[in-house]
Amino acid sequence: MRCKCNAEESIVKSSSIPSIRVKPELRQAAESVLQNGETLSSFVEHSLQATIEKRLAQQAFIQRGLASRDQARQSGEYFTADEVSTELESMLQAAENSNHR
Repeated sequence: MRCKCNAEESIVKSSSIPSIRVKPELRQAAESVLQNGETLSSFVEHSLQATIEKRLAQQAFIQRGLASRDQARQSGEYFTADEVSTELESMLQAAENSNHR
């Protein structure tokens, strides 16, 4: 039995981001930081992806914070900033000590 596959069907088509108008100074600034072989389009694509990842991380951080708040309200167990800072400091020292071995 043979399977006739159409290669074009398995390729994901790309989409365009709407073009935007920017001040000439912004375009010049972007072009001035392009790395060797990098295009303005690839720079914009990379910047867009980085911003998406940053915002997703921010959303996840907020969700974890809200869940932690809800858990604290439910349990009634709260910690002072000093307690948290002390615990984080001891975790940092433990990590540094394990790296120096």
